[in-house]
Amino acid sequence: MWDDLNCWPPASLGETVSQPCPTFFNSESTVQRNCTADGWSDPLVPLEEACGYTFNESVVEESLYFFYVKTMYTAGYTLSVISLTVATSIFCLFRKLHCTRNYIHIQLFISFILRAVFIFLRDSQLFTNEELYHCDYFPVACKVVLMFSNYSILANYSWLLVEGHFVFTLMSRSFFSLKKHLTWYIVLSWGLPLIVMVSWGCAKYFYENEWCWENRKHEWIWWILRVPVLLSICVNVVFFLGILRILVSKLRTPYAQRNEFNQYKRLIKSTFFLVALFGMHYILFAFFPVEVSRSVFQIWTFAELALSSTQGFVVAILYCFLNGEVQHEVQRRWRRWRLTQHLPTRPRQHHSSISNSGSPSTQVTLLPCSPGSLATTGLPVDTADVI
Repeated sequence: MWDDLNCWPPASLGETVSQPCPTFFNSESTVQRNCTADGWSDPLVPLEEACGYTFNESVVEESLYFFYVKTMYTAGYTLSVISLTVATSIFCLFRKLHCTRNYIHIQLFISFILRAVFIFLRDSQLFTNEELYHCDYFPVACKVVLMFSNYSILANYSWLLVEGHFVFTLMSRSFFSLKKHLTWYIVLSWGLPLIVMVSWGCAKYFYENEWCWENRKHEWIWWILRVPVLLSICVNVVFFLGILRILVSKLRTPYAQRNEFNQYKRLIKSTFFLVALFGMHYILFAFFPVEVSRSVFQIWTFAELALSSTQGFVVAILYCFLNGEVQHEVQRRWRRWRLTQHLPTRPRQHHSSISNSGSPSTQVTLLPCSPGSLATTGLPVDTADVI
């Protein structure tokens, strides 16, 4: 039984059981209860006397803080799942949006969705039943869910790295085989995290098979997960700086100098898109020290979870809902549906001009046809157009 302070293990009828006072009371005394036919008795000595209890506002404040943080990131992940599901459906249902660039976006969206779903499942395993969490009884399902949660996080970082490599390669090379790279992207981005998780799971099972595997008793086991994450972040920083260098070099062309102000606006816009796509905000938290003060830890945790939980929503907005190609296709389908509602019923005829006319010749729509042309024209390239 969990009484909000101690876990009381199974006992025989009439047995008296002692449990130490909770650590935040700073007392070495014990609390005692009797096992009766009607269940556990009240503490034999009141808690105030046994543990020298005095009301501590910091304990209440800390409980409220974690409640607010959990509510915040739950709302953020929910918003991300809904927006990413809609964005993925749009990319899958509209045939004109089927291209390698959008296939990579879909994989990234799926990794964000899996990350959120498994975090929800992890929380349900850890926090729904407090007796399971506090009384050291953790079924295998709890550990399996935590493994899949960590796997989805690693896969998410992998696909953020793929997006960085894809955009950098597309802008720095004249010729780039999109389909050939897509196969390797899928194999590596879903396969490598699986290898890491198997290694981490074996280490946990043999050296730290405690609780629900969320504790960090041996730091080297934690680094099995942390090293791939740090590597992906660092490599994406290199890609990010390389793309910015290419963009700045484009500003020095004679064409760009005639429109200097507009080009700098496009550079700022491209940088913002890259930060969201590559997850550059993670660099702020990746090398944060382990031991910090309580207030710094609370601010850091809140900021990190707020950005992480809503990143999927931001990515869906920028790379689907604000995409000119997507907006045009949705509007075209909507106009076509409105037109069919007002026409009399007649045999359906195929008019290729209806489906092909009016397509805006934006850089986004032209990209799949000639990916290398952007890097060879010498014109200032907007990264948002490439993405």
